[in-house]
Amino acid sequence: MNEAAPLLFDVKDSIAIVTLNRPREGNALTPQMLIELEAAWHRIEEDTAIRVAIITGTGERHFCTGAAVGKLEVGQGTLHNKPNAAVNRFSPRMCRLSKPVICAVNGLANGGGLHFVADSDIVIASANAAFMDTHVSVGQVSGLESIGIARRAGLGAALLLGLAGRSYRMPAERAYQLGMVDLLEPDAAATLNRAHELAAGIALNSPQAMAHTKRAIWASTELPDPAAPDFGWELLKLHWAHPDFTEGPNAFAEKRPPRWDPNPNARG
Repeated sequence: MNEAAPLLFDVKDSIAIVTLNRPREGNALTPQMLIELEAAWHRIEEDTAIRVAIITGTGERHFCTGAAVGKLEVGQGTLHNKPNAAVNRFSPRMCRLSKPVICAVNGLANGGGLHFVADSDIVIASANAAFMDTHVSVGQVSGLESIGIARRAGLGAALLLGLAGRSYRMPAERAYQLGMVDLLEPDAAATLNRAHELAAGIALNSPQAMAHTKRAIWASTELPDPAAPDFGWELLKLHWAHPDFTEGPNAFAEKRPPRWDPNPNARG
């Protein structure tokens, strides 16, 4: 693992750890990092040995301060005139990752860094972390991550962060109260430890059952009733044909660890 690389990728015990590694620049995102992030999510999706992922940042001051402002030039990186879905592919949700993703917020999450908070499945934060959105303060529009924050923490939180810019930092405790953060830990080290502990437990579950569960829950943010529960019901029925549907109860009855089938197309 190259410690000088701006994005670190490691796999241990079925857990992929993706680390933003530009601490001197606040772990800010460069165009090259966006490309590498997309490749990382695709690697996680395609590798059946990986069951869960963690996204975090190096150090204790910054999780991710967003796009490297010096690189904000039209036509560079992903900033060009193409549809959103074809261009922005650096978060797990943008890449439609089916596997669980834990976001371990070790410090300040600002601007584009909020994408990882909004688009991960579980968010764990250090009590010293903070959240802000300085887009408008540097003459930019917060037109993407703020939508995800509105879904996770509410309209008021998104408007407060999006319009206040650099004049307001939301403390981790307030983000926890609003549901932007799911678990709160005392410091950055404890945050990463909790992420690893949780990931280890998640890695023991049926990959296919988790993929369908994740799809059903995220669909609730996109579909109205009754479309959302109808979609969830179809996913539930789809899983009946998968080997994990019977393997789980059989393993429980036989008091043994389950032998999950990572192939989503397997049939029992």
